[in-house]
Amino acid sequence: AALPGPAPADWVQAPLDRDVRAVLVGFDEHFSYAKLCQALQYLMRGGPDCLLVGTNRDHRLPLEGGAAIPGTGCLVKAVETAAQREAIIVGKPNRFMFDCVAREFELDPSRTIMVGDRLDTDILMGNNCNLTTLLTLTGVTTLDEVRGHQESDCPARNRLVPDFYVDSIADLLEVLGE
Repeated sequence: AALPGPAPADWVQAPLDRDVRAVLVGFDEHFSYAKLCQALQYLMRGGPDCLLVGTNRDHRLPLEGGAAIPGTGCLVKAVETAAQREAIIVGKPNRFMFDCVAREFELDPSRTIMVGDRLDTDILMGNNCNLTTLLTLTGVTTLDEVRGHQESDCPARNRLVPDFYVDSIADLLEVLGE
């Protein structure tokens, strides 16, 4: 989407679909200022009845060799800042998606394990859903971070501690093969 004109006064005049009742922010490699303007216009027009929904708050996505790219959380934060309100997050670490899947497939949380590489999304979601949690150290989290949370007296930090960890997901595959 392009901005509809050369001046800010033109940008707020972009046509809006009157049936839109929510703005969903997910991973978008084509995120732009024009989309940010459009999201804000929908949210302002709809007020509190227009939902602001984010898929997740991952701030960074790790790549091989220590490189990273901005995650969806950066886009969610941009829209939240413009709209001056907080998004409803339907992905990790909130339990919304797990509850949907658990109902559909009749999952038993006591027989379900959450495997992930992030404490603040994967492991926290697993703990929020009363699942066994397994951290793989091939992502953004280090064992020193886990130990820091484990040794803390802060209940919020303790919720970031996994039940188990492996250096690599390959280690888990070896155990499952036995």
